[in-house]
Amino acid sequence: IGVGLVGFGLFFLLFGILLYFDSVLLAFGNLLFLSGLVFIIGFRRTFTFFFQRPKLKGTSFFFGGLVVVLMRWPILGMLLEAYGFISLFRSFFPVVFGFLGSLANIPLLSQV
Repeated sequence: IGVGLVGFGLFFLLFGILLYFDSVLLAFGNLLFLSGLVFIIGFRRTFTFFFQRPKLKGTSFFFGGLVVVLMRWPILGMLLEAYGFISLFRSFFPVVFGFLGSLANIPLLSQV
């Protein structure tokens, strides 16, 4: 259920951006993404992840951007959320890039 909610949340975020920052789709996508994250890792772990002392700046920007999107300022809200997302998940980017780099070792994909 959690992976589906995160997937639909990302879909609605992308769709809201493609439709010239439609604030309703962006807000719905944000809520689906956060609820999917809670379903995947649990409420306590989600709370402790977002409210760690070194990540409070990113959390405040992310949730502040969510509030700004809900107040119908979608472009400014998405900019704030993007900065918060980057500062929150900064430690995960090397892992993701390492995984994407290892995709070249798959036999069929390496020929492409």
